Amino acid sequence: MKSSLLFLCVLLLAGCSSLPKDLASSQANTLIEYDAFVTAAQNDDIAEVRLGGVIARIDNLKDTTRIEIVNLPISSSGKPDLSQEPNGRFVIYLNGFIDPVTYSVGRLVTVLGQSGGIEKANVGEFLYSFPVIKGSALHLWQIQEYVISNDINMSYMPCTGARCLHQRSIESRRGKVVQEVK
Repeated sequence: MKSSLLFLCVLLLAGCSSLPKDLASSQANTLIEYDAFVTAAQNDDIAEVRLGGVIARIDNLKDTTRIEIVNLPISSSGKPDLSQEPNGRFVIYLNGFIDPVTYSVGRLVTVLGQSGGIEKANVGEFLYSFPVIKGSALHLWQIQEYVISNDINMSYMPCTGARCLHQRSIESRRGKVVQEVK
């Protein structure tokens, strides 16, 4: 009984944190940190890269699509970490047409591909050096929001009089909105 329960728990945990198949890499030394990727791109080193972030711009060219992404660190399951601050930008080029409505500005993505040097382009009027990825996979994530509420039972509080009715109506429910990448 204990072994089957343990197996079930391990199976559930493994399913919750697995990397999507399209983002899996055959190389053991895939770069997943932005700073290491920038260094490889500046040195024109060819390396496999898996990064994630928020789409800042998408341009469909004649045969390829150029997507500008604001980098967010990713977890072991490839999901961009919303609790981290963005730390730079990069560009990915993908063969073919990518629908800019589906992959709109502000959506979360994770990409897989080969480093491809540095490209200079403007962000507003500022000339920015973008490290480039020649993409082989692009995974779109969704943000799910839910509310966690903490009910406080004020009937256990020693309070009497008219002031207590006001206090009970204000402090009986508190909660927070939680965002989760799926």
